[in-house]
Amino acid sequence: MRVTVDVAGGPTEEVDLDADATYGDLLAEADYDVHRVSVLVDGTPVPEDATVTTEQVRVVRLVKGG
Repeated sequence: MRVTVDVAGGPTEEVDLDADATYGDLLAEADYDVHRVSVLVDGTPVPEDATVTTEQVRVVRLVKGG
């Protein structure tokens, strides 16, 4: 499965995944840390252990403040 990854404020890239890949697998393949980003599908966050079911996702970097 080929998934388009649209990074908020960054590049868009395409990632090839196995049919049973999770969103965590997608982030690893795209070289993003699961603790520093969130994956959105149709504007809704998805858990990293859920199976990828769409061909387009948006990745948003998380910001910590203090």
